Amino acid sequence: MAPDAAPPLPGLRAAGQGTLRFWGFDIYSARLWVSPGFQADRYAALPLALTLAYQRDFSAQSIAERSLTEMQRVGDFSPAQGTRWRQALQAALPEIKAGDHLTGLFQPGGPAVFQLKGKTVGEVSDPAFGPLFFGIWLSPRTSEPRLREALLALPGAPQ
Repeated sequence: MAPDAAPPLPGLRAAGQGTLRFWGFDIYSARLWVSPGFQADRYAALPLALTLAYQRDFSAQSIAERSLTEMQRVGDFSPAQGTRWRQALQAALPEIKAGDHLTGLFQPGGPAVFQLKGKTVGEVSDPAFGPLFFGIWLSPRTSEPRLREALLALPGAPQ
């Protein structure tokens, strides 16, 4: 991911970046963009953006399924919400090819918006979705605490 990339929303600044690896394979590189005043323990209080630069191909269905599984680690939601969110996320996301950069935009109380190559490709309008979705990477309950530390640029975090 280019270190000089422009922020995806005005007023955001780059916080940290890291790479998700599984069994030694790079899955994606991630970069977090945050608002002034951002606090890790209140990550859903201010606008933010997360860019994922994929090194592998993924279907929208596989991303939606994995996202819902990871969101269950972060917080509670009903089976009906999960079904609606899975359908909305699958409809919002494109098929991902290696080299694609997908950016998720979060505004508290607003929809989660997804962009590919700088163009909006979809959104999930339920305001309860965003904090849990971005919590996949930013919540202390994430399944990838080292990536969280890198994104939040915490002292001693791996890059």
